[in-house]
Amino acid sequence: EVQLVESGGGLVQVGGSLRLSCAVSGVTFDDVYDIGWFRQVPGKEREGVSCLSSSDGRTNYADSVKGRFTISADNAKKTVYLQMNSLKPEDTGRYYCAWDGPCLPRIVEGYYDYWGQGTQVTVSS
Repeated sequence: EVQLVESGGGLVQVGGSLRLSCAVSGVTFDDVYDIGWFRQVPGKEREGVSCLSSSDGRTNYADSVKGRFTISADNAKKTVYLQMNSLKPEDTGRYYCAWDGPCLPRIVEGYYDYWGQGTQVTVSS
């Protein structure tokens, strides 16, 4: 069974940084995989933030986070990270990692099969 557990969220001031982690179990990281990060605020649809494809190291980012967020993976630890810098109030939301969807330029939640419970990020101004 695939399980994803996010951590690293919290309260941070504008301009600050956080690093989110997503620990994955029940899968073999040696295989080709695609993994994504999404975020959601109450009353809005879930938004694709970033994704990574292990086949060629390809990454994609939402326009709103390009240049500020970086996705990476540690295959030995079966963990994927989202480094978030220069945080803005509009980055506030619950962040989820998701497994087994295609990493496309437009990161679509419907393509991902497995989801974690999320971690809350709040950016205060």
